[in-house]
Amino acid sequence: MQRIGTFAFTATLRLHPGEGGWHFVTLPADVATDVRDLSAGRQHGFGSVRVRVTVGRTTWRTSVFPESATGSYVLPVKKAIRTAERLAVGGDVLVTLELLDL
Repeated sequence: MQRIGTFAFTATLRLHPGEGGWHFVTLPADVATDVRDLSAGRQHGFGSVRVRVTVGRTTWRTSVFPESATGSYVLPVKKAIRTAERLAVGGDVLVTLELLDL
């Protein structure tokens, strides 16, 4: 049984256009809606929501950020995680995301 505020989903790793080379996955619409509802009043800078993420054997704390173009949230994936888990742009990523501060 899944805990409230914990989500498992698969999303495609993308490279954000422009400078900086940010890599991220976009949360599915249903997950984004639940994140928005459960975190109402608990957002941080830029509307971010603190989360614990697991991809493969790697678990870390970070934040998801609202993305105005899609109405979803994006999860940044740092190089260390991409390297450790052998993730490539365009590949599917199985993500377990847990909201913190609930």
